[in-house]
Amino acid sequence: MLRTNVQFTSVDLDTQKIMITSSGPREGKSHTVANLAVSMAQSGKSVLIIDADLRNPTQHKLFGLDNGTGLSVSLVQDQDYCNYIRETDVPGVMVLPAGPVPPNPAELVGSKRMKLLIEEVSEQFDMILIDTPPVIAVTDAAILAQEVDGVILVLAAGEVNKGYAQKAKEQLDKLGVKILGAVLNKVGMNTKEYYYYYYYNASDDTKKKHNRRSL
Repeated sequence: MLRTNVQFTSVDLDTQKIMITSSGPREGKSHTVANLAVSMAQSGKSVLIIDADLRNPTQHKLFGLDNGTGLSVSLVQDQDYCNYIRETDVPGVMVLPAGPVPPNPAELVGSKRMKLLIEEVSEQFDMILIDTPPVIAVTDAAILAQEVDGVILVLAAGEVNKGYAQKAKEQLDKLGVKILGAVLNKVGMNTKEYYYYYYYNASDDTKKKHNRRSL
């Protein structure tokens, strides 16, 4: 559903480079990035995940990749980022791991090298998904938001502070970036709610079979 909604936003606008962030930690932004990448790849697109959360990198763990080298090394040593892009077990999904945690993450993601990197990978992949730190905690996300076509804000249901969520949106609005939408993550669904969701989204054939069994 998220992939479909993102595609709808791209009908009249070029939405190729997407940043995914959150208002605070442990809201599930990195898992959202990974799952969205897989879903997009299944639709036939080539997808690159850039793990720009240089403070708490996660993508290498989700895809079982080595994080000894990656984005931070490429930016610090001014080396070709292509040397650090890794294949995954999912066809169509590539990952540029964050690499070792540097002492100056904000400076690196705000550098000219980072901007050039994003421009170059945009010519090689159909979709670019950038995983960043929470937007309120540090400035990294705010810096990168100006280099993308749109931002998705991930919020954890029942956990996120309402004030923090509003502040995160306000910060993004001040930057003038396009907010594609918000993902409400970790939503608990009881049996009746799940049944309604399943029935509403099921095919007509599935509904007919269920109705026959009910009769």
